[in-house]
Amino acid sequence: MSIPSITTVTSRPAASRPQAPWRDWVALALLMFPVLLVAVDNTALTFALPAIARSLSASGVQLLWIIDAYPLVLAGLLVAMGSLGDRIGRRRLLFVGSAGFAAVSAATAFAPSAEWLIAGRAGLGLFGAMLMPSTLSLIRNIFPEPNRRRLAVAIWAAGFSGGAALGPIAGGWLVEHFWWGAVLLVAVPIILPLMLLGPLLIPESRDPSPGRVDVPSIILSLLVMVPIVYGIKALATHGPAPEAFASIGVGLIMGYVFIRRQRNLARSHNPGHSPAHKRGHGTAPMLDVSLFGNRIFSTAIIANVLALFSFNGFILFLAQHLQLLEGQSPSASGVAMVPALIATVVAGLLVVPLVRRVRPGFVVAGGLLLSAAGYFMVAFGDHSHGPSLLLAALLVLCLGVGAAETISNDLILGAAPADKAGAAAAISETGYEVGSLLGTAILGSILTASYQGNLRLPEGVSGMVPAAATSQAGETLAGAVELARMLPAPLAEAVTAAARTAFDSGVHVTAAIALVLMSGACVLAAVVLRTVPKAR
Repeated sequence: MSIPSITTVTSRPAASRPQAPWRDWVALALLMFPVLLVAVDNTALTFALPAIARSLSASGVQLLWIIDAYPLVLAGLLVAMGSLGDRIGRRRLLFVGSAGFAAVSAATAFAPSAEWLIAGRAGLGLFGAMLMPSTLSLIRNIFPEPNRRRLAVAIWAAGFSGGAALGPIAGGWLVEHFWWGAVLLVAVPIILPLMLLGPLLIPESRDPSPGRVDVPSIILSLLVMVPIVYGIKALATHGPAPEAFASIGVGLIMGYVFIRRQRNLARSHNPGHSPAHKRGHGTAPMLDVSLFGNRIFSTAIIANVLALFSFNGFILFLAQHLQLLEGQSPSASGVAMVPALIATVVAGLLVVPLVRRVRPGFVVAGGLLLSAAGYFMVAFGDHSHGPSLLLAALLVLCLGVGAAETISNDLILGAAPADKAGAAAAISETGYEVGSLLGTAILGSILTASYQGNLRLPEGVSGMVPAAATSQAGETLAGAVELARMLPAPLAEAVTAAARTAFDSGVHVTAAIALVLMSGACVLAAVVLRTVPKAR
């Protein structure tokens, strides 16, 4: 069968768009490759850090930057790249991002120094920011019909969950059988199918009247996101500190300046009053802030952020429990989480037909309620006798996250005009990053503070080990486990028991706070999104 020529898809109505269903679904399959790649990259490299430290003689600070450089650049550029895709073409930006991601991954895999690796991770953040908004905005235009789009978004979300499940397993296996660079080098074969077949099967789409690229707004968006993300990560790593709060404050001030600029540009280039904007020659706002005036759009963003908040916060303490208290290896703990992550995929797919019978807002609220139920099991359950209860709670939570995230993403795309799909997708992706970071930072900080306040080491320990070891045990669960290894059996068991008690008390407090947040989000979604009609 000959392949018809590809034409540019703009913001035409769904009814006027030629239908070729098989091409749409093959295009979606190709878009899953960059989604899977970014999801795997987010989790797999963590398991290579010990090997990287040995190979490159990286310091502790350098190891932190190897991990942090990627999300800092990624979060800072998501909105800018989403807007750029609307202007120059989302497919074009996707291919540039894919080729750049593969090339930088290959170069970084053979990094001779920690500095080289940090720079490579920053480069991956740049090209990764091109990938994710492009995939979601292309889905918005490939599938204009709501029911097909909803299923496509569910599959897109499943790609994230599948990548998250695969990352720890693949990362551990590659490091064990090859070398740490293989974790990065695997990007090349993953991206090849998209580069070879994408130009034939993925249609281009863009804003038909985009206006000029607003460079000052791009710089402002970086000055908003990078300080905020850095401050959040600093809070998660080092706890409350003036530098972290100052960084977040700078980002918020820049956010105010950014929003003012977008509003001023929107007023001066209103399509009804500005001939230049009609012709696409004026400087248009990078982000249409009027989107946030749509209650459905804004509430769906909040639901998306909180769904990821609950998921990442839970994974934070579950990973520590499995590895440090249950003695599981990183790969084994990753495998233990796979059933729950598969549940995320299944839930995301099952809610697609469900919204034909139940209003989407109630499905989102139900998903958030399941997340709250998962935290309820942790807050009021006894998880001091093995990981069974925590893994069951994760399963319940993941069912909720899969349902809430899928429908909230669909509501975000459906509430935005087709010609602003890139900007809407970028906002959704930014929410994903912010939710992940907030879950780690806020719940992680509460957990750490509670652990430090409740730890009571047995008498006699301080005189048997260096003071630094005792101090480290008082700071983190990992430090307590390391301290126990230095002590004879009776004291080691006492230290481990004290650390478990302190950590579990922190988990109870953290889960109770998350339970309140998820319950509030559930009520918000049920009230605000109740007017969204059922799918037809």
